Amino acid sequence: MSIVKNAAAIAKGMGITFGQMFQPTEVENYPDGKGPMRGAKFQERFRGKHQLQRDENGLEKCVACFLCAAACPSNCIYIEAAENTETVRISSAERYAKVYNIDYNRCIFCGYCVEACPTDAITHGHGFELASLNATNLVMRKEDLLVQVQVAPGAIGSQKDVAESLA
Repeated sequence: MSIVKNAAAIAKGMGITFGQMFQPTEVENYPDGKGPMRGAKFQERFRGKHQLQRDENGLEKCVACFLCAAACPSNCIYIEAAENTETVRISSAERYAKVYNIDYNRCIFCGYCVEACPTDAITHGHGFELASLNATNLVMRKEDLLVQVQVAPGAIGSQKDVAESLA
């Protein structure tokens, strides 16, 4: 009797499979798919592409303390420090990161760099489209990671004024 039940279960499963084979294929157009789940939805704890944050004055928070690079188990963070001058202020501290590179070929998105940063300069963002056919495109430089300057409406006129105010 168990052979008949097993054969009936296999026939039922194959019937469902053959029924689906002749149905039209439904493809969801990523990232703007149909229905209530339009686009990608992330949890708050999602660890995506890193971001270098700025303070409320628009200066970089990174003070080139090298703690993130020291905490990184995959050794994917490279930093070169430089001194701030009175005429050119990049960060609010004595030093700033002249070069800040993250090699995403090596990064394991563990979050140790975020935990080690005393100034909360580096955080994980929600960027997830990092795939590339060229490995050199996966080395993100400071310019790629730095959060853009937030301009308050009516405060400063143009991007040129923002650049001059930061220099």
